[in-house]
Amino acid sequence: MAETNKLPDRICVSPSGALTWRGKTYKCAIGKAGVSTEKREGDGATPVGCFPLREIYYRPDRLQTPQSDLQTSPLTPSDGWCDDPVHLDYNRQVSLPHAGRCEELWREDEVYDLIVVIGYNESPPVQGLGSAIFLHIAKNLTGGKFAPTEGCVALSRDDLLEIIEELAPESQIEIMPN
Repeated sequence: MAETNKLPDRICVSPSGALTWRGKTYKCAIGKAGVSTEKREGDGATPVGCFPLREIYYRPDRLQTPQSDLQTSPLTPSDGWCDDPVHLDYNRQVSLPHAGRCEELWREDEVYDLIVVIGYNESPPVQGLGSAIFLHIAKNLTGGKFAPTEGCVALSRDDLLEIIEELAPESQIEIMPN
């Protein structure tokens, strides 16, 4: 028998705000500036391309440990993500307080109660090409719409929990161009 090459499980995200995973389509939010093949720090765009899914972080005071084959770690109030392009820790998880500009991962809202790190601009990070690109929980607006993100992909909490249960270390996310 001929050996077949199975492609890795891939989440597909369209610029229209639809995420497809294993034959099911979910509503999602993307960056307020849409998608971009020329992602830059602070531009509000979601980067186009195919990226690995690295690990999961969650708020243990708000969620039970999510079930996933990806590495899963609880957040603490001192967790942050460096988004300072001139700092050596750029696009890396850090402990707060930190010398560089950082985003706090322990937030008052629910957006970062569950985070899947997207392996964008990581090996090594290139200054200014964008940081902190995650799958996370969407902010709900009136009328059942989601608020756009700063460059991440966001879903409802229940949809994100459903998806991460099936993620494996070889799973990828593909963000499609316009």
